[in-house]
Amino acid sequence: MSSHWSPPVNVCLVPNPPLSDLRVVDISTVLAGPGCARQLADFGADVIKVERPGTGDTVRDMGWRDPSDDVTLFWKMVGRGKRTIVLDLKSEEGISVLRKLLETADVLVENFRPGKLEALGLDPEILLAANPKLVITRVTGFGQTGPYRDRPGFASIAEAMSGFANVNGEPDGGPTLPPIALTDEVTAIVAAFATMVAVHSGVGQIVDVNLLESMLHLMGPLVSANALTGYEQPRLGSGIPYTVPRKTYECADGKWVVVSTTAESVAQRFMAMVGVADDPRFKGFENRVANRELIDQIVSDWIGERTLEQVLDEAGRAEVAVAPVYSMTEVVNDPHLRERKAIVDIDGVPMQNVIARLSATPGGIRFAARALGEDTEAVIAELNDQA
Repeated sequence: MSSHWSPPVNVCLVPNPPLSDLRVVDISTVLAGPGCARQLADFGADVIKVERPGTGDTVRDMGWRDPSDDVTLFWKMVGRGKRTIVLDLKSEEGISVLRKLLETADVLVENFRPGKLEALGLDPEILLAANPKLVITRVTGFGQTGPYRDRPGFASIAEAMSGFANVNGEPDGGPTLPPIALTDEVTAIVAAFATMVAVHSGVGQIVDVNLLESMLHLMGPLVSANALTGYEQPRLGSGIPYTVPRKTYECADGKWVVVSTTAESVAQRFMAMVGVADDPRFKGFENRVANRELIDQIVSDWIGERTLEQVLDEAGRAEVAVAPVYSMTEVVNDPHLRERKAIVDIDGVPMQNVIARLSATPGGIRFAARALGEDTEAVIAELNDQA
């Protein structure tokens, strides 16, 4: 990150965030399940993260590390706002403590393979009998049912089997996976949404969320188009089948911009800007799609003759949708994101702010992720006091 900017210090916390009356027990690992619990923690839920003895969650040892304390940044973000306890779920004592904890909880988040929770003696029917209001959010690769239910599920598998990878990449290249944990982050949001729907229902129940179907929803009407017409979307690089121009283009100074013309009025202003407003081949979506290669060459030539600053200036005057392709350094220094405090400093670690802004009952990030087992004694003492 650029050294000349420091993000705002911790989000302003409200006295009673909207989920402050919700207790969530998070026994999931890595990203999708813990990400779900993190979203709930951001809005005030008392999230108790249960980790195995010794190493804790895998993300404590995954990816980039904070130079100040050697703790991974994945863990600091996905574990933020959570209390952390250590329980050995292979022992009777550990299972006994977890059962007592779940009797006080509103939500359990787990991402074992189907059947593993039951094998631990934590069958959902037993848990619901002990706590009828409990919402049990189960995050897996393929869901709790179906012929693939027992397969190991990872983000890359979902990206391949949802059709996502097949439509990504250059026309003459192979299928391309995203270089970020896209499926995990999307599934975390899906799981948090579904969990709150279940909590709002007032009925204890099982929430079945999986990586594959979360990604499938991102494919939009491609499912319908294939089922009804047999359509298979080709790989178009940065292009998109139904809107032209829409891709990235290189400027004269080696910098890149992205162009989007999803609205017809914007498309016509854009075509006027590049000097081809009166060409009937470029009127309407169908005509532009049919002349994709010609338009891309015209736009590429026009942008390639101008610097990034010149392109953005002319695009601003023409009121068309053109934006720079940012590096991460440019992202964290963007004045709009700074003004909105989209990145904040949490205990010395810059990270994304809460995912949505609520005007009356906002969320807030209380602290970055804590040390392994830091809250074990306090949580067990609470359970003993409630006994």
